[in-house]
Amino acid sequence: MTQSRGMSWIEAATNVVVGWWLAHAMELAMFPAIGLQVTLSQNILVSSTFTLASLFRSYVLRRIFTRLSGGG
Repeated sequence: MTQSRGMSWIEAATNVVVGWWLAHAMELAMFPAIGLQVTLSQNILVSSTFTLASLFRSYVLRRIFTRLSGGG
């Protein structure tokens, strides 16, 4: 069974949102534990940057594997 484009988009968007919240929460806990003092806006910038990098990485790998599997 294949996934519709709409459901793929919903899955990807959910993954990004959950990933961002997880990164943000982990940074709020870990940064002070290792002695990094950052403002909330700095923390949001860091977690957003890593989330965008993760989204880009995931997209590129998905396209590579799709091409390798003969799907596009």
